[in-house]
Amino acid sequence: MEPVITSLLDTDLYKFTMWQTMLHRHPQTQAEYRFVCRNQPAFPLTDLLGEVNAEIDALCALCFTEDELRYLGGLRYIKSDFVDFLRIFRFQRRFIEASADGDQLRIVARGPQVHVMAFEIFVLAIVNELYFRRFDRAAALAEGRRRLEAKIAAIETFAQQPALRHPFELFDFGVRRRFSRPWQREVVQAFSTRLPQVFKGTSNVRLAVDLGLVPIGTMAHEYLQTYQALGVRLRDSQKAALEDWVQEYRGDLGIALTDVVGMDAFLADFDLYFAKLFDGLRHDSGDPLVWADKALAHYAKLRIDPHTKRLVFSDGLTVEKAIGLYRALGDRTQLGFGIGTHLTNDVGLTPLNIVMKLTSANGQPVAKLSDSPGKTLCDDATFLAYLRQVFNVPAEAA
Repeated sequence: MEPVITSLLDTDLYKFTMWQTMLHRHPQTQAEYRFVCRNQPAFPLTDLLGEVNAEIDALCALCFTEDELRYLGGLRYIKSDFVDFLRIFRFQRRFIEASADGDQLRIVARGPQVHVMAFEIFVLAIVNELYFRRFDRAAALAEGRRRLEAKIAAIETFAQQPALRHPFELFDFGVRRRFSRPWQREVVQAFSTRLPQVFKGTSNVRLAVDLGLVPIGTMAHEYLQTYQALGVRLRDSQKAALEDWVQEYRGDLGIALTDVVGMDAFLADFDLYFAKLFDGLRHDSGDPLVWADKALAHYAKLRIDPHTKRLVFSDGLTVEKAIGLYRALGDRTQLGFGIGTHLTNDVGLTPLNIVMKLTSANGQPVAKLSDSPGKTLCDDATFLAYLRQVFNVPAEAA
């Protein structure tokens, strides 16, 4: 069969935006990323080990084409020297290892961050697609198409209702979670063709190119986590990350992620300076309405008109949840909804809950103190406790 990954653009836009920033600001950083499966698969993922290694071999043989580089260079926030770096870039096989640890699939990428950070999305897409190839593809696609039609019909019905002050806008955030590469393309093409007033783009840069869509994305948790190990005071790590972002993009890519050490700790650092410079905030854990109330109250305290800002939601969304959040908030601020699994892997099979997260940088542990307890990530309990203390995050909230 054709390899899972055939283009190095077949990944999330925010991989490129974070990649460029780290290349310019901290190119010497060493990092480690580890694969984790959070739920129980139907069969041990170690059964896929041989295929995973073959797919990683194929990934490491790819390079960016001139057409792909031309597209990236045409994005106004992508710098020419970064395009030149990508022109000579290839994944190095020695920086990533896939092995079996009992019945657990172990994948570790370790090396210079600018050489290993882009493995994440590709590895997750590879494991997902190899896993779901073991199931009845025809039955899954038939059910997926039935559910896709139901989603489109639900949005069409909803769109006939009187609009609130701000429009209802959806994005595809489903690269890493997809049933397969062809299925993601089919879903995104259906949404973009049939719901052009609602569907505003995709995080998948390859699909953005092929379907003429807007590529969507700014930063992920790994970006802010890295700053926990870059030599600034830990308490200042979020401010340092946001400041570097502002200096790198100078007004572009203005949605900040809030839940690396929790919303309350984020807002304590998100002062008037950052609140004016960033266009809005992204929610990825915790109660979305509680989070939105905190964000809007923060803007009000800073005397910033919330209608000039945007709140983006991306935590386990379904179409129904997105519509519910829009009804609650659409008169209060601009909104955006990034839907992943529910768009690209809703085919009647239980999706894998897999991640490949940054675990250390420059030999020091890093952590994510999520607003959802199950999403907290750290291999070092001592550092996790220290991070809580520094940012005044109670253990029960972490």
